[in-house]
Amino acid sequence: MAEQPAPERPSPVRDDIETVSVRRAPKYGVFLAAGAFIGILVALVLTFAIQGSGMSPYTQVVYSELQVFGFTALICIVVGCTVGAVVALIFERTVGSRTRQVIVDHERHGA
Repeated sequence: MAEQPAPERPSPVRDDIETVSVRRAPKYGVFLAAGAFIGILVALVLTFAIQGSGMSPYTQVVYSELQVFGFTALICIVVGCTVGAVVALIFERTVGSRTRQVIVDHERHGA
């Protein structure tokens, strides 16, 4: 005689209808990446727009255009990311302040 397994009991389901607030928020990573990209473009423009004598008066070292681009890019990327973050915060305060109420169906499956 083979033993039969115990029949499975259906798990109790709890179904709730709730009202929640939905708020739109900007994606900060996109704003930071856009700020960094704009910072690189500004550094590129500054590298070729400002033609120096080729020698630093303080260190008596000649810097190539690639080195000048690297130095200005370090500064411009940080400034660009900061500006992008500030713009994202301003967008969140103005656009994100509007919330709307949504009715959702929330199901919980018990063990």
